[in-house]
Amino acid sequence: MITGVGRVGQSCVVSRMSGSTPSATLTGMTQRTVVVEPNGEHAEIDTALARDAIAGLLGADPDVRRRIAELVELEPERFAPPVLFALSEVLLDQGRPTEAAFWFYAAQVRARFDANRCTDGTAGAAVGALTERFGGPINRFAFTDPQRLRRTVVRAVLWDRRTPHAYDHRWIALHGMGAFTGATGPLSVPVAEWDTLARRTRAEYLAGLREALRGLPRHGNSRPRPSTARSKGSRSGCGGGGPHP
Repeated sequence: MITGVGRVGQSCVVSRMSGSTPSATLTGMTQRTVVVEPNGEHAEIDTALARDAIAGLLGADPDVRRRIAELVELEPERFAPPVLFALSEVLLDQGRPTEAAFWFYAAQVRARFDANRCTDGTAGAAVGALTERFGGPINRFAFTDPQRLRRTVVRAVLWDRRTPHAYDHRWIALHGMGAFTGATGPLSVPVAEWDTLARRTRAEYLAGLREALRGLPRHGNSRPRPSTARSKGSRSGCGGGGPHP
C-alpha cells in the first residue's frame, strides 16, 4: 500500500507498506521501482495504523470507507497526516466539502510540522506530493469563498495547536533519501526545539493564507496566485507557507 509520494529532484520517494515492516521505494522517470528495506531507526517507524486506515479510506468498499472515516474523525490525533489527507477525499465524496477542506488543511499543517522536525531535508517533498494528490478538488471548492477559506484554515490551525500528535511523527522520514542511502543518526531534531518549530510552522501557514487571500479577487471565483510565504529554514518543500491551489 503506497501511503504517499515525495519528489526529490527528478525522482519520487514513496513509502510502501509490506506486512508490518515499512519499505522504501524509489521510482525514477522510467517508472522502474527499486525496493529498499529500511534499517536503523527507519525500520522502527510505526506505520501500521496509518497503513490500515489509508487502505480502508481509499478502498473500493463504500461501507468500509464510511466506517474508517468515522473512526478517524473520532480520534484524529492518533492518525498521521497522510490519513487525514485521505479522509478529506472521503468526506468530499460524501458531500461534506467544508469538513473535507478542514481536514485537508489540518493535514497540511501537521505534515509541514513533521517535515520541519525531520533531520532529512529531502523528506519534506512528501508534503507537496500529498497536496498534489488530494488538494485539487478541495482547493477548487475552498477558494471560491475567501471568508469561508479563512475560517476553515484558522480553525484547522487552532485544532492543530490544541490537539496532541499521538502518532509516529517519523513517518515522513520514509519519504526522504536517507531511507534509501541508509543514513544514520537521529531522524528528528531535539525535542526541545519542537515547540518553537510548531509555532513557526503555524505562523508560516497563516502568513501563506494571508498572501493567498490577497491574490483573490474581491468576489472570488477565480484562480488565486500561489502563495510563496515560506521562511528560510522551512523544510516542508511545499511551494508555499499556506493553502494554495
